[in-house]
Amino acid sequence: MKKIYVLSSLLLIMIFVSSCKENEKKEVTPIVKTYAVMADSTTINWTAYKTTAKVPVKGQFSEVTIENAKKDTTAIGALNGLKFKIPISSLITKDTIRDAKVKKYFFGTMENSSTITGTVHINKENSSTVDISLNGITRELPIAYIVTDNKVTIVGNMELDNWQAKAALEALNVVCKDLHTGDDGISKTWSDVKIEVIAVLKYE
Repeated sequence: MKKIYVLSSLLLIMIFVSSCKENEKKEVTPIVKTYAVMADSTTINWTAYKTTAKVPVKGQFSEVTIENAKKDTTAIGALNGLKFKIPISSLITKDTIRDAKVKKYFFGTMENSSTITGTVHINKENSSTVDISLNGITRELPIAYIVTDNKVTIVGNMELDNWQAKAALEALNVVCKDLHTGDDGISKTWSDVKIEVIAVLKYE
């Protein structure tokens, strides 16, 4: 009887130890996926306006360099604090003559006109900004954003007067006078530009 009791006890201990080992094997550290902004997946669109009727002129910057790429568990976290640099030479509007005029007479009139630099600050949706450096001046641009899965769309309205771009606008309006003249005979280049940035983030 004593032997049966001992054998039963040993059997129970073995089962318990085996069960513990199985549980230990099942405990797997979860893989944490992260988001990262990729320069080649980021599209920077802009819309300027001409004539008193405010006819839109659409364009894009085809290149952007991210200076401090990082990873985060959220798409917004990956964008917050990001520093970028946009070469003016990458400006395109699907009109090579217009491209040359904008680069030479608009940006060429400004100081430090080879690049636009900035830093993204995303906090709450109603207080997010981008610090943009243009014409030797750094100013905050208020932005709004929408997150859809691994895509973030950022929009803002850039008032060029905040970057003291009046002389640059006037220089552009002189060389584009006829093209910027509407049916009322007035030539006008507007000082506000709509900005739309679409960033498709890598998620892995």
